[in-house]
Amino acid sequence: MPGQTRAAGDKGGVRRKLPPLCLIACLAGWALAPSAGAAGIQDQRVVVPAKRAAKAIRSATGGQLIAPPASCPGQDSLEAPAEAQVQAMRCMVDFARRQAGLDGLTDSEALDISAEEKAGDVFGCDDFSHFACGREFSYWIRETGYMSAPCWHVGENLAWGTGEYGAVRSIFQAWMRSPDHRKNILGDYRELGMSVQVGTLDGQTGTRVWTQHFGTQCGEAPVADVAG
Repeated sequence: MPGQTRAAGDKGGVRRKLPPLCLIACLAGWALAPSAGAAGIQDQRVVVPAKRAAKAIRSATGGQLIAPPASCPGQDSLEAPAEAQVQAMRCMVDFARRQAGLDGLTDSEALDISAEEKAGDVFGCDDFSHFACGREFSYWIRETGYMSAPCWHVGENLAWGTGEYGAVRSIFQAWMRSPDHRKNILGDYRELGMSVQVGTLDGQTGTRVWTQHFGTQCGEAPVADVAG
């Protein structure tokens, strides 16, 4: 039957539906929520131009950025421990960034924790949304203290899948086919936290929810204009 995609509004946008993305078998499928991002200097949110990352995004195509199995083993494994699946996804992210001429991302314990908590909200409130449980997308990132730095830039990618559509390669390919999600993966970030959790979502058992939290604290971010 036709696959249904459930989407949440971007940060500062409106809630909307995406068109069907693929044909899927009964009880198998995946969905994406549009990416979300924010930046700030002290208590002010800002728009941060990322010229280097933007150039990489324009010059790279999704297919060229997908790591072959030999480069990132375990892409299709559904039986591997969650930690191994997350490591395979990290490998996919770093492969794509390096192919695009960017540095890999450092693991962040704070962002790992926030990603875990966000996935818990998605399952706990049965709400596949950047605003699950009525919280701002960056709520858990802020709660870990990550956004207490003098300046910061954060983003989030979400996806869910059942059966083979919840595997690392399938989810990563879906993200890379989406311009907004690809923009986060190839974005002007230095750190990454991730989570994959399995549970029941919208009545579908065995659903894998993938969460990526991207971040940068201070450093060499370009001067930005304050957004209203």
